[in-house]
Amino acid sequence: MEENDFKRIEQLVSSVVDAKLVQHRKDVNEDFQHHVGILTEDFQHKLQLVAEGHQMLSEKLDRVEDSLENKMDSIATELAAHRADTEGHKRGYLVREP
Repeated sequence: MEENDFKRIEQLVSSVVDAKLVQHRKDVNEDFQHHVGILTEDFQHKLQLVAEGHQMLSEKLDRVEDSLENKMDSIATELAAHRADTEGHKRGYLVREP
């Protein structure tokens, strides 16, 4: 074989290998993009669950705060009534400030 034949064979093999490499890169890139898309959707779903959990906790804290305010108002009312009753008695039932 002559030198030109070797060069033609080398060019032919090179073009086939390059074409295969380009196709392989495209396939790998598509697979990677698909996998990244799946991971992104999964992450967004989990993030949504966390956000919903925080919303539920916030609502629960609001209910607890309202309940505590109602209890404190009730206790203050009862204490005021008790103090008024105690101060209404003569000696023996004095309420003193510390």
